[in-house]
Amino acid sequence: MLGHSVAIISEMSASIPASFRKLVVKKLTPVFKEAVEIVQQDLIRPCNNEILIKNKYVGINASDVNMAAGRYFSQNRSLPFGLGFESIGEIVDVGEKVAELKIGESVMHMSYGAFSEYVYTPEEEVISVASAKPELLPLLVSGATASLSLDKCGHIVPGEKVLITAAAGGTGHIAVQWAKNVGCYVIGTCSTQEKVKFLEDIGCDRPINYNQECLNDVLTKEYPGGIDVIWETIGEETFNILSKHLAVKGRLVIAGAISKYIESKLSYRMKNDLPMQLLLQSATLSGFLLPHFKSDIPHYLSLLVRLMHEKKIKLFIDDGSSQEKPFNGLEDIVRAMEYLYSGKNKGKVIVAL
Repeated sequence: MLGHSVAIISEMSASIPASFRKLVVKKLTPVFKEAVEIVQQDLIRPCNNEILIKNKYVGINASDVNMAAGRYFSQNRSLPFGLGFESIGEIVDVGEKVAELKIGESVMHMSYGAFSEYVYTPEEEVISVASAKPELLPLLVSGATASLSLDKCGHIVPGEKVLITAAAGGTGHIAVQWAKNVGCYVIGTCSTQEKVKFLEDIGCDRPINYNQECLNDVLTKEYPGGIDVIWETIGEETFNILSKHLAVKGRLVIAGAISKYIESKLSYRMKNDLPMQLLLQSATLSGFLLPHFKSDIPHYLSLLVRLMHEKKIKLFIDDGSSQEKPFNGLEDIVRAMEYLYSGKNKGKVIVAL
C-alpha cells in the first residue's frame, strides 16, 4: 500500500511543470484589458502548511475590475499583483506540515490571485469537495455574498417582500433562492424575456424585465406599500428609483454598483433627498463587502451546501458557450469579463483552465 502511495506521488510530481502562468495587474485602471497581463513564474514546492493547487476553473466577478483599478484593498499593493477571488482544482503538492489534505484531492478556495494555473494557499483556507466540478463555483464569492448580505444587512424574515437586482446573474440567482428559502416574496429585475423565464424557473415571484416594463411604474402600481428589503447591485438611476419604494422600516442593501465600476473615477451619486426619504420611512441604508464578514463565511457555505444537497437551491454557471466558444485558458479571462459586463450571462461566469 505504501508503495502504491509513493507511486501516485511520484507520478503527480513528474507532471508538475517547472513554471506556470498567471494573470496579474500591471497597471491600475478600470479598463480591464489594459490593466492585466499574463506572466510566467517559477514553480517551487509549497512550504510548511501550504498546499499547491492546479486550478481547473476560476470564477469571474464584477469586483475583479475594482481590484484591477486599485480599489478594494489593493490600493497599497505594489505592482504587479495577482487577481481573481476564487477557483476550484486539485492538490498536486503539499507542505511538510500539512496534516489532513492529500495529493490528488479536489478543493475549492477563495483567495486573492486565483487567476493562475497553479496557486499556493494555506491548508486551512480550502474546502474539500468530491470532485472539481465548475458547478460548485457559485457557492463561493456569489453564494457567500448573497446569503450573508441578505441576512446580516437585509435582516430578511419570512413574509417580507424582497427585491433583487440583476437577479439572473451569478450572485443574483442565489440571492433570489436564498430569500425564497427564508420564506420571502421575491421580485427580481432582469434585462430579457429569456431571463424572465430563467427567474420563474428558480422560483422568483415577480420577474421584471426593465427593458419591457417601467420599473418605477410596476413598483408604484403593484406594491403601493413599498418593498421591505431591496438588494441593490447596479447603482445610479436604478438605485434612485428603488430608494423611493422602500416600505416603512425597509432596508436597502448596497451589495455592488456595477454601472460605475468601469468608470475611471468611482462615484456614487445619490439623490439629495435620500436622507429625508430614509427618515420619513424609518428606513435604513447599508453597504456590504464580503471580506468584512470573513468569520461568517464557513457557516454560510455549510448552509448553502446543505440547501444544494437538499435541492432547495440550484446553481447555474455560464461558460460562454452561447458566444463564439466557451471560455478557456487565462487568455479568455478578459473576454469573460467583457461578457459579464455586457449583461448577457445567466448564472455564474466561469473560465476553464
